[in-house]
Amino acid sequence: MRHNRSINHLGRKSGHRKALMASLATSLILRKRINTTVAKAKALKSYVEPLVTKSKEDTTPSRRTVFSYLKNKEAVSELFRVIAPKIADRPGGYTRVLKTGFRQGDGAEMALIEFVDFNEAALASTPKKAAKKTTRRSSKKAEAPKAEEAAPEAPVAEAPAAEEDKAE
Repeated sequence: MRHNRSINHLGRKSGHRKALMASLATSLILRKRINTTVAKAKALKSYVEPLVTKSKEDTTPSRRTVFSYLKNKEAVSELFRVIAPKIADRPGGYTRVLKTGFRQGDGAEMALIEFVDFNEAALASTPKKAAKKTTRRSSKKAEAPKAEEAAPEAPVAEAPAAEEDKAE
């Protein structure tokens, strides 16, 4: 029975589990996304997120604390120099776990874990969704702003043409 166990032990002794989490966290920090099992991804999420929160404050004690978990200088410097400035305004939820299907050999459920602010495909698609398209229906309210928008554009377009005439 589970009985109040707060972490997933992943079928490993504590030393093996700590080494596994340190290795997965290092790979995630250096590559920004990794593919692993769902259980390991969920365990890794709860392991990495406090480290990322700690990295927002770039002090020697916080670097030493993070290094005691990761045991990799390159990962610590990447976390403090690249990742921390990019997520500085985010209050939490630095990683996302996306289920990708089942592994061919043993049927284990696989997942992709990645940093939210480092997914270029998702970041590129977000501004496109933010732009609201106008409807094809005509209304008097919609026509009034279009007339106001057209008026400022006309003088701006004429000004460069006048400068070109003077240059010739």
